[in-house]
Amino acid sequence: MALQLMKLHVTATTTTDVVPTPEKFFYVTTAQTDAGSTLTIDAAEFFGDDGAATTELPALATDNSYFNVYINGVLQMEGNATYTDGATGTGSLAFDVPAGGDPILADTPVVLEVVNYSPASTTDVET
Repeated sequence: MALQLMKLHVTATTTTDVVPTPEKFFYVTTAQTDAGSTLTIDAAEFFGDDGAATTELPALATDNSYFNVYINGVLQMEGNATYTDGATGTGSLAFDVPAGGDPILADTPVVLEVVNYSPASTTDVET
């Protein structure tokens, strides 16, 4: 019998589920924020979907998350906002109002949307 190459025959199937966990936080401005200024909202100033006060802003999962800021119902550019997770006094949203633009008026709604993904994978190997 001639020499042969002996090898394993293995098949593998990986299934990955990506589960988003969206959270929304709401705030209504109490004073005008002029162009060139920064609107800073502490975690405790937000309220949740149920109307209850918020005490902490969630951490952003590394490479599996994002946040959006809507002012008066309009999605804002990412570079204008700085998000800091944490509890009252630490957690906050800071929004830089571009110089030369319009101010954010008093009683304007601000919505912060935080989305974290929790991916989970399973691999089935058959030999």
